[in-house]
Amino acid sequence: MRILPTQMATARYFSEWKRYLSPALMVLGVLLLAYVGSQYYQMHQEQQRLRTVWEQQQKAPATTAKATLAPDDGLIRLEIPKIDLTAIVVDGTTRKDLKNGPGRILGTPLPGEPGNSVISAHRDTFFRHIYELKAGDEIHVQRNGQTVKFAVTGKKIVDPDDLSVIKQTEDPQLTLITCYPTYYIGPAPQRLVVFSKLIPADDQKTQAANTSH
Repeated sequence: MRILPTQMATARYFSEWKRYLSPALMVLGVLLLAYVGSQYYQMHQEQQRLRTVWEQQQKAPATTAKATLAPDDGLIRLEIPKIDLTAIVVDGTTRKDLKNGPGRILGTPLPGEPGNSVISAHRDTFFRHIYELKAGDEIHVQRNGQTVKFAVTGKKIVDPDDLSVIKQTEDPQLTLITCYPTYYIGPAPQRLVVFSKLIPADDQKTQAANTSH
């Protein structure tokens, strides 16, 4: 079979293209790793800064804090012992906000106040392991020198447009939301929601007393 000049030229083109494909992919991989690394570094730095501010707020006398801080000015420290998570929560859930930490959905109450407080975070950073939480696991929230505790009541997988999970309630509740499946490649099609309710102050005191013995 006779090979035409155009076919030979095409073959040479693809041969040259394949020579540069592997190096190009390697460079692209390095650039992606560098980008992801820089994002994690910026997130770590911002969390460190927020943690410093939060610690200063905790050292201030309670009367001073109440007198000088607006109702929504005190930073929130979120701790989930079961999954070894500690993070400072930011206000807002924009792309920029969630780069720095878990974000409280604006318009929902502060954790511990009447209503459903909703906090969201990325599945590949702070909320990577919240799928491990089970009923009874505790979530601790610290703000302005006070600590409130919540107990997980359940979890649910929903569509992104399901707003029922942020519906307000009369009793203090805390809801955590992240994308799902956790290890999905690309934009995840669903949301994982973890529900929890406030542990009454008397029960918290009883727990503390039992722990101290």
